[in-house]
Amino acid sequence: MSEGTTTRNFTLTVRYAETDAQGVVHHANYLTWFDEGRSEFLSQQGLHYSDMERDGFFVIVARATVDYRAPSFYEDRITIATTLVKGRGRMLEFIYQATNQNGILVAEGRTRHLVLDRKRRLVSMPDRFIQLLLE
Repeated sequence: MSEGTTTRNFTLTVRYAETDAQGVVHHANYLTWFDEGRSEFLSQQGLHYSDMERDGFFVIVARATVDYRAPSFYEDRITIATTLVKGRGRMLEFIYQATNQNGILVAEGRTRHLVLDRKRRLVSMPDRFIQLLLE
């Protein structure tokens, strides 16, 4: 698998617990939202982490970056757009864009993942999973 073009979206509402004393979303929450976006991407492609784990394949985060563009606040509606941009047998890479209800880009990020087996050895993702990712 190579460059991906499929983007999947999901929208969340910022919870009060995700904000700091100034009413701004705490920076660490964006990584959680990107994780949710990735899970939703897989689900919309017909693949779930639980399916991979049941079959002995574990996808771990090897690198994560976030660029913050604008603040988010309590009760904002944030849409996370997730795109699989790279995939080689043992590596997946996703990009994310988080926009608010006004269409303002609030954050963007990238995560790189490695595929491990039950013994925590680096392995290639099975073709049946790769095909689902590319549909």
